[in-house]
Order: sequence, then C-alpha cells, then structure tokens
Amino acid sequence: RNTLAVLTTAAIALTLAACSTSDSPAGDASGSSSASQEATEATPGGTLIYASGDAEPTCLDPHVGGNYPQALISTQYLEPLVGRDASGAITPWLAQEWSVSEDGLTWDFTLAPDRTFTDGTPVDAEAIKVNIEHLQNPDTGSSTGYLAVGKVTEVEVVDATHVRLHLSAPDSALLESLSQQWTAIQSPAGIARGKDENCAAPIGTGPFVVEGWTPQQQVDLVRNENYITADGEASPALLEGITWRFIPDAATRYAALTSGEVNVIDNPQPDFIVASEGTEVSHIDAPRPGSVNRIELNAGQAPFDDIRVREAFIRAADPNPGIETLFAGTATRSYSPLASVESAAISDESLFGTDVEAANTLLDEAGWTERDTDGYRTKDGVRLTVRFPVSTNQSVAAEQSLFEQIQANAKDVGFEVILTPLDLSAWYGALGAHEYEAVSAPYTKVGPDVLRILYHSAGTVPAPSGYFANHAQVKDPALDALLDAASATSDETERADLYAQAQQIVLEGYYILPLFDQQNHFLAQGVTGITTLDTVSTPTFVDAALS
Repeated sequence: RNTLAVLTTAAIALTLAACSTSDSPAGDASGSSSASQEATEATPGGTLIYASGDAEPTCLDPHVGGNYPQALISTQYLEPLVGRDASGAITPWLAQEWSVSEDGLTWDFTLAPDRTFTDGTPVDAEAIKVNIEHLQNPDTGSSTGYLAVGKVTEVEVVDATHVRLHLSAPDSALLESLSQQWTAIQSPAGIARGKDENCAAPIGTGPFVVEGWTPQQQVDLVRNENYITADGEASPALLEGITWRFIPDAATRYAALTSGEVNVIDNPQPDFIVASEGTEVSHIDAPRPGSVNRIELNAGQAPFDDIRVREAFIRAADPNPGIETLFAGTATRSYSPLASVESAAISDESLFGTDVEAANTLLDEAGWTERDTDGYRTKDGVRLTVRFPVSTNQSVAAEQSLFEQIQANAKDVGFEVILTPLDLSAWYGALGAHEYEAVSAPYTKVGPDVLRILYHSAGTVPAPSGYFANHAQVKDPALDALLDAASATSDETERADLYAQAQQIVLEGYYILPLFDQQNHFLAQGVTGITTLDTVSTPTFVDAALS
C-alpha cells in the first residue's frame, strides 16, 4: 500500500480539526484519503463491527435517491470513475486519464485496464454508459447522482476502454461530481436485475461485497479477494468482512463501542467525543465538503418571502452560545454557505450579529406589529409562525437542543417556531409538501458547485426522486447567471470570483443562517488503519485491521 499519514492515538483523540495528508500520493489504495489512524500492531482477518446512527438506507444502490447513509456504506463496495486528494486535485481511479475539448462539451475518459466487477463482468466503456443512463432514467428515482450528470446528453462507447461524454453545456464541476459515491460505477448485469434486487446487493469493484442485508438490523459485507487498488495493485483488504449495524440511539452506540461490542461508530454526541479523550478510543474528524449545516428560510412563502422578516429571525436567533456549550469545542461557528474545506468559501460575520432591537424594528416595519395573549406577533389576525421539521436521523441531540435555544430566542421577538421531530422518510415528505418555513438540510457535494444545486432557481424543481435541493426557494436571475457562468468556465480564478459573488447574494439575502461544518465524526476502538476519502469524507476500511 502507499504510505498514509500516521497519527498517534492520543493525537487523534485530542485533535478536533480534520486530520489530512498534504503529500498523499495520487491513486493510493482508497483513491486518496485524508483522516487516518495510527498504524499499530494489527492482526489480519476477522470481522469489523460498524454501528451507524444515520438512517438505514432504503436502498443500498446510491444511484437511487442519493443520501449520505448510502454514501457511507457504498464506499465499501462501489468505486467512482475518479478520486480526489487532500489538495482538491482529481486523481485516477477506475478512469486512468481524461481530457476535455476546447469548448468544454466533450469529455474523453480512458479506463484502467483489466478491471472487473465482483460478478466477473468487465469495467468497460459500455458499463460507464449503462451507469450514467441509469442515473438519468426517471425510473431509477435518483436525486444527487441525477443532478451530477444533468448536462450529459450522450454517452458514446469509443472502444472497450474509451468512453466519450457529450454535454449540453460546459460543466466545470463534472470531475468533482464523478468522484462522488452517488455516481459510483456498478455492474450493468447487477442493474439489469431490476431495482429491488439491485437495491438489496449492488455489485461493484470495491474492497468488500454485499453478502446479505437484514433490514432494521445489519448489512453483512465480505472481502473481495480479487480487489485491485486505484494504482493497479492486487491487494485485498486485511479484514475478512464488515458487519454494518444500525443503532439509532447515540448512547447505545457509544456504550457498544466502549464495551467492545462494536469497533467503529459514527455520529457520536459531542460529550462522548470529549469523554473519549485520553482513552483507547480514537477520534477521526472528517468534515464533509459542500454546504455547511445551516437553517434555510423558505423565501417562497409567507412570512419569509419578506427579507425583513428573514433578517429579523436571523438577528434574533443568537446560536453562538449554544454552539459553544452544546458542542463542547467540536464545532466552530460558520458564516459561510460553504464548508471550511472548500477553498472557494467566503465568510461575512457582519451580517449575522445578534441584535434584538433591530429584529423588533424590522418586524414592526414588515407589519407584524400586534401580539397575541401568548406573546407571538400577528398580522391581519395571522400568527407569525415558523414550521421547522427536524430530521432526527441527521441532527444529533446537541443540534436539536440548539434548535430549541433558537426557538426560545426567536420567541422573544415574537416568532412562534414549531419544531417537529421526524424520521427521515416523514421529513422528506414534509419538505416535498412545502410544509415548512425553516429547515436544516445538510447537502454534501464535492466542490463549490453545490451552490448551484442549492440556490439556482432550477433547484426548486424536484428530481425524479421527488427531492428538490433549493429549500430556501431562491429565485434570483442575477444569482442564476453567476452560477451558470461559474459552471461554464474552466478558469479557476474566474470560477472562484463568480462563486464569491454568488455567496454574497445568498448571505445578504438572509436566505440562510449558517451554523457550522457538517459534523462528521467517527470513534474507533480495537481497530487501526481507518482512513476517510477526500471526496465525500466517508470512511474506507481497505487498510483497516483489528488490533
């Protein structure tokens, strides 16, 4: 294996910033990775037990839908066309080389030779064609992957190892999009079985193979004995397998870890992260790319169709004290639409200072001048109500407590904020029915093009899955023009400037209340060699071993 960065267990436990390699070679065993563990004495073989607090996927094929729980598990058995290193550079994976025409409308990819899926079928140009067409097929019900390849109009099979993509318009984010798990490549024969069978056990090229799935309990993965790394090395994983368990309760997950029942957990509560410091439990912090955790205000309907009301809510929210206490130093306040790992991110703290007096003045100016017997503002007999559905699968307890503090702060100036805890399915349903005025909806995507997904007016239209990403319902022609131009240019300096202007519009429009990077923490015990990808920050266990 290529050399990965090594950290001592104590350093991992105490370091809450992302652990990354600045000199990780392109094309290592995981397609490049950032956070990693100490390489201590380890024993090959055995089955690693992973306990996830994210919602159990309804489909193990990340082409269908396309959420983070699918990315977490599919990293173990599906691989993308390209990877990305810690500097943000795109690296080879299933594709060895690529080039783009001068007009940006034609992309040519050369595939790595002699690669096969675990069913023995070849990873050839026809397979790439089938995968992209699978993403684009409305019957697949894709959202994240569908948006990623939205500009591809034709996939041409040049020969077995050469595939050509024809685009309707230049797409500067195409390689970033193709590095994600939601566009990972899987066996056409597996896809041909039909959605139900493929959802149960997708067939890929990764270090593990889906052996079985017991719903509401676990997915069993076994080692791919013929695994070939991104740099062409035949090198199967050290582990014999992984048992991927679903344990929604954070306290139960942590107890299972510390008792030795499981080896790795995700989504630990901040107090558990702090409690693990100085123990045998190691901590990996791998912030996700794309957007920050933020509260989006629905500008498409009352009361947040008035910018004064949006600003008043933000001026009254005062999230900083809650972030400091509830997250115990594991999260840092953000004032940007983009994650701190995105080099194009801009920040404007001046727009988000708490000012209760200004909030009251803005609401008065907007006509919300009366108060009812419960202290809430009214206008024409209608209460100033904000429906706020909360995904209990995506918001840890600390974040839910933060929302309750914001709820109380907003009440002081007259907002009635109704927090409704929902499981992931019901939460998606509330958004689809526009039954919300505020929502916290994390969105992970490699690169600043996530701004186009989240804030372009086209994002108000649902994907085939029924999901739409522009929850703030932003419809601004000037913003659309900036995002379209950024998508079309290949000049990185120009691209960064366009994205900076776009972010300023989003911030100054008070469409969002930025909070902090999407929290992506992992605690491990009794295992070494865990790394996380520099694409969507999911863990890979190809180099992991029980210790």
